Amino acid sequence: MSDENIRVLVGKIGLDGHDRGGLIIAQALKNAGMEVIYTGLKNTSEGVVEIAIQEDVDIIGISILSGAHLVLMPILIDELKKNNADDIPVIVGGVIPPGDIPKLKAMNVREVFPAGSLVEETVACIRRLVKEGRKKTIAS
Repeated sequence: MSDENIRVLVGKIGLDGHDRGGLIIAQALKNAGMEVIYTGLKNTSEGVVEIAIQEDVDIIGISILSGAHLVLMPILIDELKKNNADDIPVIVGGVIPPGDIPKLKAMNVREVFPAGSLVEETVACIRRLVKEGRKKTIAS
């Protein structure tokens, strides 16, 4: 699997007006050879899912700095289910208290990257999740 074939949607949902983290991750993923679709600021969960499906992405990465992750992520996960797209893994990064990480994972968020996480960890995680997803597809 080459990184050029990995398509990542980096999104911002809700009223979060800060995009520095999302832009840094998007650039790091591009530098790692991945194709990145960046949605920009203030998207709805419905809009992010629609873009993810249209762009046939391998993974969705959500950057949240507003503190609304426990409200917004269930909406996104539900929207993926409604659109039969819940096979697209979701990862989240941003200002996330350690106590909220298990709650997010219980919602089916595959990985959480709190503030201060290394971009290399995110890149490695995306490679691993996409590889796992492609193995499942081949086995089916």
